[in-house]
Amino acid sequence: MTHAYSPQEWQLRQELAACYRLIAHFKMTDLIYTHLSLRIPGPEHHFLINPYGLMFEEITASNLVKINLDGNKVEASQYPVNPAGFVIHSAIHRARDDAQCVLHTHTKAGCAVAAQEEGLLPVNQISMEFYGRVGYHDYEGIALDFSEQQRLVADLGDHSVMILRNHGLLTVGSSVKQAFLRMYYLEKACEIQIAAQAGGTLRLPPEDVRVRTERQFNAPGQGVAEGELSDADSVDFAWAALLRMLDRVAPDYKH
Repeated sequence: MTHAYSPQEWQLRQELAACYRLIAHFKMTDLIYTHLSLRIPGPEHHFLINPYGLMFEEITASNLVKINLDGNKVEASQYPVNPAGFVIHSAIHRARDDAQCVLHTHTKAGCAVAAQEEGLLPVNQISMEFYGRVGYHDYEGIALDFSEQQRLVADLGDHSVMILRNHGLLTVGSSVKQAFLRMYYLEKACEIQIAAQAGGTLRLPPEDVRVRTERQFNAPGQGVAEGELSDADSVDFAWAALLRMLDRVAPDYKH
C-alpha cells in the first residue's frame, strides 16, 4: 500500500495505527467505539480516523479512513466513520491548528473521574502534569449534534486535555506520540485518584509545588533552578520504546 501515499502520509498512518494498537494493548478501548484522529498536513484539513466497526487491534496503516471536515471520505474505503467521532474530531481539527492528533476514550477510571464534581485532583505527581491544564465540557448526550461543536471547542480552549463530564477523556497533541502519552498519563492519574479516594482523606501538595511540577512536565528546561536537571527527551524515549514493543507483539499495524 505504500505506493498509494506520500512517504509523509504513510509514516503518519503508521503512527496513528500504532496509537490504536497501544490504546488496545493498555486496555483503554470500548469495543469498536471511541476514536483517535490525525490530521494530514496540507490546506485541505483532511484527517485520518478509525474504520467504524473494527476493533482497535484490527486497525492498520492502510485501513484508516481519510475524511474532510464535512465528514466526506476523500478516498475509497469499504468502511464507514463513527458519526460521534466525526462530530468531536472535526470540530477540534477545524479550530486548533496545533491539535494535529486528537484522542478520545471511555475508560472506567476516566469515566469515574468525569462523574466527580471536582474533576481531576492534584493527588499525585502524575496528576500534576495536568495541573491548570484541563478543560471541562458538560454532558449533552451522545455527540451527534453539530450545535455542540462550538461549545466543545470553547470548553477545550487552549488546553491540551479535556474531561467530558459524565462521558470520558480527550487529549490533543502536535503529534501522535504527544497525544498518546498525555492520554496514557491522564488515564493513570484518574486510576490513582479513584484508588486514593477509596483509602481515606486525601493529602494534596501545596500550590507552589503543584505549579512547579506542572512546569517540570510541560516546559522542561524553562525556569530551571540551580542544581535542577531537566528531562526534555522523555516523550521521544517513551514513544520509541512503545514502538519497539509493538514491533514484538503486533507488527502488522504497519501494513
